[in-house]
Amino acid sequence: MAEQQSTIRKLIDRNVERQLVREFLLRETERAGFGGLTFTRTPEGTKISLLAEQVGRVIGRRGKVIHELGNRLKNDFNIDRPHLDVDEITEPRLNAQIMASRLASSLERGWFFRRAGHGTAQQIMDAGARGCLVVLSGKITGARHRVEKFQQGHIKFCGETALEFMDTGFSTAVKKLGTIGCTVKIMRPDAKLPHEIVITERVDSGLPPLAKIAVIEASDEEAEQLAVATEEPEGDAEGVVDSVVDMMAGIEQKEEE
Repeated sequence: MAEQQSTIRKLIDRNVERQLVREFLLRETERAGFGGLTFTRTPEGTKISLLAEQVGRVIGRRGKVIHELGNRLKNDFNIDRPHLDVDEITEPRLNAQIMASRLASSLERGWFFRRAGHGTAQQIMDAGARGCLVVLSGKITGARHRVEKFQQGHIKFCGETALEFMDTGFSTAVKKLGTIGCTVKIMRPDAKLPHEIVITERVDSGLPPLAKIAVIEASDEEAEQLAVATEEPEGDAEGVVDSVVDMMAGIEQKEEE
């Protein structure tokens, strides 16, 4: 029991440590367009991959800024041999964290909340996203707390599909009335939902094409003979098929005569 509690405590401490590192890097690289980060434990140490809109600001001249960030991660957060990598974001409008930061900045500059919310959702959809959800919560226009939502396209609110296909970003806008939380959720353009099925044409595998089905009128006696031939258990399947085909050919020949 004690061993299990120690393992749980280690997991909790690790997640708390990663959240503190995320908040630190978000604060230090906010002007460069912080887009998120991932942790990877390797034999050589801890690899931290950072996404940014402007890579040059994160790296600095001759790598000065990124070296300072690495030293602070090692000294302040006790991360074992941190290795910080920076990747550029190709389409910032499809990054939930960047759009949440832009939305908070717009509100702090005095934009009306409806204009900022609808504008953010429209930018995301213009970039090719399948759907987006923008949520503003806090003292938006008065002294009372309220929540405003702006939704476009197809989104998922809960379940495994929401965790797998929806990217989430959060930022805060500090105004005179109070703090406003800005949450942006984006469904990626390449998201393939479980209920979506794509029907493709059959690839030619060298098999003969399907035979055409002909409707032939037969007399009662011929119909009985055809039914007996199909239900006859004797012989193998090939013999039954041959007898049925011969009988149908005879019926067709009689009609031509």
